Amino acid sequence: MNENAKLTISLNPDVLAELEWLVETHQTHGAPTQVGSVEELITHVVSSIADGSRRPGSWERSMLDMMGLISNSPWLEYYRSKYGKPEGAEEV
Repeated sequence: MNENAKLTISLNPDVLAELEWLVETHQTHGAPTQVGSVEELITHVVSSIADGSRRPGSWERSMLDMMGLISNSPWLEYYRSKYGKPEGAEEV
């Protein structure tokens, strides 16, 4: 996979306006995690989701749990060092 893979998404205009405002507050008031654009914000959020998927004890996992994004797959019950479908996952 390309290190700079592209994904096109569509957002509700109201959601986009809120994200733009959130980024603006980061730029004017600071935040522990600085983002300079909506794209950077979305990249940070989806990276956190991917990390939570493969790291059961992480703060990111708790975010996924609260959002209802963790399935009952046994593959999500243990730490995985690599992203993507685990080797042998098709056997379950």
